[in-house]
This record gives sequence, C-alpha cells and structure tokens, in this order.
Amino acid sequence: MSTSTRIKRVIPVALYTVFYLLCFTYLENRHIRYHIIDSSLDDKIPFCEYFIIPYLLWFLYIAVTVGYFLFFNENTTEFWSLILNLAIGMTLFLIVSYVYPNGLNIRPAEFTNDSVFTRMVQFLYRTDTPTNVLPSIHVYNSVAAFSAIHTCKNLQKHKGIRTGSFILTTLIILSTMFLKQHSIADVATGITCAVATYVLFYSRAAEKQGAKAKQRSPLHQHDTHV
Repeated sequence: MSTSTRIKRVIPVALYTVFYLLCFTYLENRHIRYHIIDSSLDDKIPFCEYFIIPYLLWFLYIAVTVGYFLFFNENTTEFWSLILNLAIGMTLFLIVSYVYPNGLNIRPAEFTNDSVFTRMVQFLYRTDTPTNVLPSIHVYNSVAAFSAIHTCKNLQKHKGIRTGSFILTTLIILSTMFLKQHSIADVATGITCAVATYVLFYSRAAEKQGAKAKQRSPLHQHDTHV
C-alpha cells in the first residue's frame, strides 16, 4: 500500500475521531435531566468484577482492528465498509444521546471484596458516568469489528483470529451487563443496530461472492452444459 493511500485513509478517520470526541465530551458535560432506562431484568444480572478485563480489552480490540484495515489491508471496499459501519453507529449514538438523554441507576453502591479487579471497576466508574448509554457503543463497535474480521478475505484462512474475535466480542458484550455499565436495553439496541448495518455493508457482498463461487464451481459448469 502506498503512502498516499494511507494518508487518504488516515485523514477522514482522524477527522471523525476528533468530531466524535468533541460531541461526546459535550454530551457528557451537559446539565440536563436524564431518563433512567434500566429495568427489573437488569437487577437479575449479578455484578462480576472479573469482566473488567474484556471490557477494557475493547479499546485494544477496536484500535487493532481499525489499524489493520487502515494500514495493512489493501482492499478498499473492506476498509470503507468497516469505517462507515463504525461511523454510522457512533453518529446514531450521538443523535440518540442528544435527543433522548438517558442514564442508568444499577451500579452497586459498595463492593463486597477488595481486589485489583474491583479497584479497576471503581476507577472505571469514576471516569465514565452512567449516562448516554443507549445504544451501547461497546456492543455496537465490537460486533462491527467482528463483522469486518469475519468477512475479510485475507483472514479467511486464519481460523484462530476469527474464532478469537468471536469469543472476545461475546465476552465484551457480556461484560457491559455484568459490570453494570449497560442495561439489557442498551445491549439489545446495540446488537440490533449492528445487525442492520451488517446487512447494509456485508450480507449483499457475501451473497455476490457466493454466487460467483457457484458459477466457477465445476459442478455448476457441468449442470449448465447439460
């Protein structure tokens, strides 16, 4: 991949990152009444501090995935599918947070034990408010990253990477609820939005690829000549 191509890719990603962070900071610092959206179903999910590990791994997961498609994957369609997929979900999150300010009241008031994991959770609670949670960006971006990895042509032979991506995505989704960072509603809307954009960016391409493979298969060629 040429340097000019990398620069053309980096600029829009960098610009959107700055735009998103500025908007998110504004939303987090607004003095406004929030609609509490958690339910009794969320109370049935136990708190588990060990899920702080996959929750924090999300930052590395997204950074590595974007970095790979940004600098090492020469397939332009796959790159823009990932970037636009992420941008749509994150922009939708900003719009929902602005129009419908929302928050949660499910965090534990105290911890039954003191460990490195609970201290990490306490640090997370101090730095991340339980507001503007719908849909869950942790969930949406994780599914978007998995979709990009799962459909990437260069990674089709790397079963370990694709399986690891699925496992990590699943653990991240669970972590949002077991850490009381998100409610079931946040997770459900995050997954729903991610599935919708998967259909938009990947399912049609997969169908076309499958049709082309069928046309190239010897069995199909034999049937067409019968």
